[in-house]
Amino acid sequence: MSESDPIAALAATDPKQVSREEFVSLLAAASELAAADTEVDLSSLEPQQFARLISRASDEQLRDVMDRPELAERILDELFRRMGEHYRSDKAKSTEAVVRWRINLDGSTSQGSPDSDADETGVLRYECVLSGGTCTVSKTPEHEPRATVMLGPVELLKLASSNASAPMLFMTGKLKVAGDVGFAAGLTKLFQIPKA
Repeated sequence: MSESDPIAALAATDPKQVSREEFVSLLAAASELAAADTEVDLSSLEPQQFARLISRASDEQLRDVMDRPELAERILDELFRRMGEHYRSDKAKSTEAVVRWRINLDGSTSQGSPDSDADETGVLRYECVLSGGTCTVSKTPEHEPRATVMLGPVELLKLASSNASAPMLFMTGKLKVAGDVGFAAGLTKLFQIPKA
């Protein structure tokens, strides 16, 4: 693995060939360098490379990464930043909606009120405004949501990389929706979700 380019090292990593600790260390190193405003940029990890990492990583490896709040937040911030790039305006047509995402770092789906704007420890919130053929993401809720999606970070990583299906997560209680469930059921069709 390349010491000088942690993103290239990350992209070349097969999670099945490294320990849980090594996997976390590699992600942490890349994330910390990116956060330090060096020339390392998490966005240089291609979507297919990200999907491959998630598909090859064990649930334990992913949980270990998400158990570090600062690392989880950096990774999820990057994931949500990319949502605008992967929004399919051709499929969205005239969709006008606000979707809130409530990511419980402990993996639960039932803690607190889904539409509460209050800061809660261990909860990351994102708001996606789907309007005019674009998806604009913010960490500050400003609009009334049409739907609020609640899930754990490991489930979100799997969903965003084609390694889990929303209906299966919903049926097993690992994903919950408040608001317009029918609209939320079609959300994944509005995004180009990378495959490994």
